Amino acid sequence: MTAPVFVVDHFDTDGHRYVLDGPEGRHAVSVKRLGPGEEVVLTDGAGRYATGEVITTEGKDRLVVHLSPVSEEPPPTPRITVVQALPKGDRGELAVETMTEVGVDAVVPWQAARCITQWRGERGLKALGKWRATAREAGKQSRRVRFPEVADAATTRQVAALLAEADFAAVLHSDFEHAGAPLATAPLPAEGEIVLVVGPEGGVAKDELALFEEAGAKAYVMGPTVMRTSTAGTAATALLLGRTGRWS
Repeated sequence: MTAPVFVVDHFDTDGHRYVLDGPEGRHAVSVKRLGPGEEVVLTDGAGRYATGEVITTEGKDRLVVHLSPVSEEPPPTPRITVVQALPKGDRGELAVETMTEVGVDAVVPWQAARCITQWRGERGLKALGKWRATAREAGKQSRRVRFPEVADAATTRQVAALLAEADFAAVLHSDFEHAGAPLATAPLPAEGEIVLVVGPEGGVAKDELALFEEAGAKAYVMGPTVMRTSTAGTAATALLLGRTGRWS
């Protein structure tokens, strides 16, 4: 198993000696129960990271680490963004968690016309905070050093603008008669930006689809079955990561 990942705000050290404390230190000492000689990875979640070996623990929330020089993981290409319509309950967090685990680069919450869930005021800010916390924790769990960005909630017109700038833009469609070719056969760019739109349980409305197609997106199906909105983005991301060579 690869070394556990912990998030830090900086990599300032006393020589090569680094003290991990606070919530991350508590997690390392009291939950993971790490001890001398074990390896860890520290990251800022934005691609910078360093490996280290535990020297000692102090109390319940301090881990002293001998840290290697800081490295930086280059941004992946092509970059994959999933526009995720807001699901009911905690299914949005499930979608963010699993998309993070497979390797999505960015998630854009979308208030689609047929979404039952509404992000308004404090409720919306709280929900967005949960999505971002989920991405951070799933990034750590999946041993990533570059966590996905979770953007502010977007309107339909903002999504259309995002699609217009993409090198490949797709809307996942559940209507097999009206969608285009399967996503598995779509021509993909070797680099640049890929943007996928995942609609709500009720599907993407006709006027939304028309606006997205005007922006340059095409409708694709995943396969012979209809997926829930909380799983479609994960399946599509995995498919594209394999096809683009990022999983090779």
